Amino acid sequence: MTKIKYVPLNSLEVPRFAEIKTFMRLPNVKTTENIDYAIIGVPFDTGTTYRPGARFAPSAIRDISSLVKPYNVPQKVNVVDQLSGVDYGDIPVIPGFIEESYEKMTEGLRPIVEAGAVPICLGGDHSITLGELRAIAKTQGPVALVHFDSHFDTIDSYFGKKYNHGTVFKRALEEGLIDVEHSIQVGMRGTFYSEEDLKGSEDLGFQVITSFEIREIGIPETIRRIKQRIGGQKAFLTFDIDFVDPAFAPGTGTIEVGGFSSTEALHMVRQLKDIRFVGYDLVEVLPAYDPSQITAFLGANIVFEFISLIALDKLNRK
Repeated sequence: MTKIKYVPLNSLEVPRFAEIKTFMRLPNVKTTENIDYAIIGVPFDTGTTYRPGARFAPSAIRDISSLVKPYNVPQKVNVVDQLSGVDYGDIPVIPGFIEESYEKMTEGLRPIVEAGAVPICLGGDHSITLGELRAIAKTQGPVALVHFDSHFDTIDSYFGKKYNHGTVFKRALEEGLIDVEHSIQVGMRGTFYSEEDLKGSEDLGFQVITSFEIREIGIPETIRRIKQRIGGQKAFLTFDIDFVDPAFAPGTGTIEVGGFSSTEALHMVRQLKDIRFVGYDLVEVLPAYDPSQITAFLGANIVFEFISLIALDKLNRK
């Protein structure tokens, strides 16, 4: 029996502007058989505390992702040659109801994780990561976290509420979903309410490398510290698009100036190829503030780098 392999439409045979929009023109198939990874949309932004609208990001990222081609030049890998993947569709979240939507996320991702495929989620605001980590922990146990962001997202509550995009990693830690001794937060910047904002994450056990520190030590040293911190553990990579400077990614919910260029962001993700990631997400793209689609296109390219890391990991394990 021939093994099915799921690959994108060939844009030299079917124009990029044709057909239904899926991520990189992957087949839209809800299957966990014969796949290395699955793209899952999580169109949920009830957890946001400033600009809403990230619920529309999965659609926007899929739309522009038809411009992404399969060969990664810096990584020297063709993801179509190495991998079978699908666009699994969207999680049926419940707008306005965050805890019930977490249940939908966890249940929706469960068959993908149990099948051994790598989930790549398109948010959505950053609150969605809690539902993803719950699904992964059921199979993998607590995982190391690599967190790119301009914000810590480790506050205890916001206006008395425990669940939102600013509390997600405090909750994940409390629930035992994160191996905090091997977890790291990278890129935090902007103005803080107080010095306690920085100490809060460190007191919880996270290693933190702020954007200010990255500028001093350089990207190679930053990557070295990330890999040293992970230390061979299975990891989850979460990438908030506001890690990138708003000059390059204006379409996001809570902007902070002084960030990294799109080139720097892509380069940093590429350098993580020796880490065994069991899940990824890309969050906080806000299409309403992205009229030229540059934020969504950057998001699509970051996700392509995630897929490339999966391909390289598969090659390394052969």
